[in-house]
Amino acid sequence: MSKPIDVIVIGAGIAGSTCALQLAKQGHRTLLLDRQEFPRHKTCGEFMSPETKEMLEYLGIYLLDQEIMPSNIDLAKIIMPLGGEIKAPLPGSAYGISRYELDRILHEEAVASGVEIITKATITGIQQLDDHSYEVAAKRGNDRICYRARTVIGAHGTKKLRGVNSKAELYDKTVYVGIKSHYRGIAIPSQIELYFCKGGYVGISPIEGGIANVAALLTLDAVQGSGKSVPDILQAASITNERLAARLAEGSSVQGTQVSVAPLHLSKVPEPWSQYPHIGDAMLMIPPLCGDGMSIALRSSLLCAEWTDKYLRGSISYTQWQSEYSKEANQEFTQLLRRARRIQKLAFAKTNKFYPGLVRVIPGLATYLVKATRLSEMNLVHR
Repeated sequence: MSKPIDVIVIGAGIAGSTCALQLAKQGHRTLLLDRQEFPRHKTCGEFMSPETKEMLEYLGIYLLDQEIMPSNIDLAKIIMPLGGEIKAPLPGSAYGISRYELDRILHEEAVASGVEIITKATITGIQQLDDHSYEVAAKRGNDRICYRARTVIGAHGTKKLRGVNSKAELYDKTVYVGIKSHYRGIAIPSQIELYFCKGGYVGISPIEGGIANVAALLTLDAVQGSGKSVPDILQAASITNERLAARLAEGSSVQGTQVSVAPLHLSKVPEPWSQYPHIGDAMLMIPPLCGDGMSIALRSSLLCAEWTDKYLRGSISYTQWQSEYSKEANQEFTQLLRRARRIQKLAFAKTNKFYPGLVRVIPGLATYLVKATRLSEMNLVHR
């Protein structure tokens, strides 16, 4: 048994690393665990909304001061299967940066703040004790480790830990597959392009170094029989969208950047707590077309770190920690998720071929749809 610590954050992605960073800065002994090695390529749109920039800077992280410069993105373009398109300016400047580089930056900041990071550690069990503290059992190589912590925070994404189950009614029944690959040779301006195709959509956006990120969310039914490699699946998806096929033909897939994740189920409602608080994708899997996954990861980590700090300092009880974080998380994300689900449903409606014409008749509609999937501004100065 290792010596007790204050916080164990399970999952070292955006939500987990920024939550750990905040709690360590507040003086809490913080351990960040992940079953994978970092940095690594992850299935992600690699699009950082304007709201994400605000929250990163609140944490003292300025991407434009980094050695690796992100791309700028200020326009969203949707291309339908029959060739019609919808354009809408983004409400502020967004960034494109690979998860490989972003996670590296966040981990460096976390370590500098006092976080201990242990990777290649598989959680084999979590037990809550009578005093509300936790025992976390993990396996790393041939070693088995047991940690004792006052709090545990789940940032483990959509993959549930062993022995932790979510109610089926929290998620849609449709099974999706997420894939990602970087491409060289696709000349893309400061915009994100979203191509609708049979069974889902494919997003293309610029990241650092003149590279384009190509990420897709496709139904499992649409993917079956398309081939085993990520480029093969993307090529098969492009058959139902000629402009996507032409775009992919401009470049070539960068070896070593292909990643896939399945099965994926989109959330019906947020799940801020099981036997411990959830943040990021563990709390809410939003339709990727909304482009706000990173923003949700950061916002949930801010909220959770705030309530966890109060609990660790003895300002609130365990019951208040659970109820207040759950209440604020539901208030923050439920309406956003409902709007995102409605837009996802509209996007897949059979009438979607008429949307470009509708936008020409109602010019402000495209801008409204972009804003409808954004988190509200957050007054971070007073938090």
